[in-house]
Amino acid sequence: METTDLTPAERRVVEAFPLGEGVDFRQGDDDPALGASWGAERTVRAEVLRELLLDGPVRAGRTAGLKVWGARITGRLDLKYGKVGHPVRLRRCHFEQAPDLYGAQVGALVLSDSVLPGLTAGSLRAEGVVRITCCRITGPVRLPGAKLSGAFFANGARLGVPGENPEEAVLQLNHAEIGTDVWAPGLVTHGKVHLNGTVVRNQVNLDDAELTAPGETVLHAEVLAVGTDLHAMRLRTHGRVNLAGARIPRQLNLAHARLSDPGGQALRASSSVIGELWLREAAPVEGAVNLRRAQFDLLHVPPEVWPHRVQLDGLAYRVLTPHLPAEQRLALLERDPDGYLPQPYEQLATAYRTVGDDASARTVQLARLRRHRRTLPPYARLWGFLQDAAVGYGFRPMRAAGWLLLLLCTGTLAFALHHPPALKPAEAPAFNPLAYALDLLLPIIDFGQEGAFAPRGGYQWLSYLLIAAGWVLATTIAAGVSRSLSRQ
Repeated sequence: METTDLTPAERRVVEAFPLGEGVDFRQGDDDPALGASWGAERTVRAEVLRELLLDGPVRAGRTAGLKVWGARITGRLDLKYGKVGHPVRLRRCHFEQAPDLYGAQVGALVLSDSVLPGLTAGSLRAEGVVRITCCRITGPVRLPGAKLSGAFFANGARLGVPGENPEEAVLQLNHAEIGTDVWAPGLVTHGKVHLNGTVVRNQVNLDDAELTAPGETVLHAEVLAVGTDLHAMRLRTHGRVNLAGARIPRQLNLAHARLSDPGGQALRASSSVIGELWLREAAPVEGAVNLRRAQFDLLHVPPEVWPHRVQLDGLAYRVLTPHLPAEQRLALLERDPDGYLPQPYEQLATAYRTVGDDASARTVQLARLRRHRRTLPPYARLWGFLQDAAVGYGFRPMRAAGWLLLLLCTGTLAFALHHPPALKPAEAPAFNPLAYALDLLLPIIDFGQEGAFAPRGGYQWLSYLLIAAGWVLATTIAAGVSRSLSRQ
């Protein structure tokens, strides 16, 4: 470039470039949002920066690089498909137009604290980090298919325009490969965020972030693959969080989060494989939750956090924390819009047995049978009521002993006060009211009393009642024993 064509501000940048030195145009604590009013003393044309980065001078023994603070950059910084072997650092700058780095190769890209109308960097290749830390960017940040050897930093960034919900996602990292972290605590977006198909070698950090796209998928992260954790403590979302098919081997930490999508799905993590899901001390979820076919090692979700609609069919987990009585967990299984499904009950019972709480496991199994009973035709529901009342479907065996004792006492007292006549007086044994009541109640026991005596009138009906009750109790006890054996 001809140095005679350069302004004094541009000449400072050109002279500092081969030395790798910085040029600071800042004047106190000025705001880059007001950069359109900055004068020529701090204005640099984008075409000058482009020529430096693609074919700038270098000096032996020095590492060239672009390092500028507080400049107003006019025109479009067009590095499309360019190969930039130097780090690009443009901090607290005001960009007149969105830079275009589509398909470019750079050492590092640092735009911290700058104000931009957008950023196009799809298929970017960066040997170092990409930083938009504390940037204010009104248009979309396009990084789909980018491959970054280092981390992507967006902590404290403000993306989009408050009150607007654009059609295009304001942050696009879909199908990108991030060598270390996506680090974005405190990120604020007014529009959608795309991370679907993204591979992050270490962790994603969205602590204290606020993502807003009412009625839309505010965080689209299907098939996201994370090396360790996804931290999103105190995350606030207005719109759906979609983590379907995600792979997060350690923690998905949503402690103290507030997820909201009234009338829609606030959280979808179906078919995901996640080590631990934490919703400790989170606000009650506003909107449905879909965990169908998901797999977790640990779920730390207090009952009061779950919304009124939760899809659980096929959900698998090993441990539930905090450990609570089964009665406090069962209400959740009633909230599946698909109605009665046996698998969630079996999974909950298995989780209780895993930690050695067999009593709670039996409570869950009993609740499953009662819920199933409501789906049966009337005659089957009647038989179910009898089994439940008699022995709790075999999960309350002591109840059978109580019923037997009550019926035995009733029959013994009734027939002691009124002996039934013998069928063959000459051959009948001495009447024993206790043995007679046992003969009626227990179908597999015969003391010779039942066949020798024949009660009449109301006592005959009492004998029928004892016989029927004995068969019901025997059948339900046998069913309970068979269930216990099958579980073992």
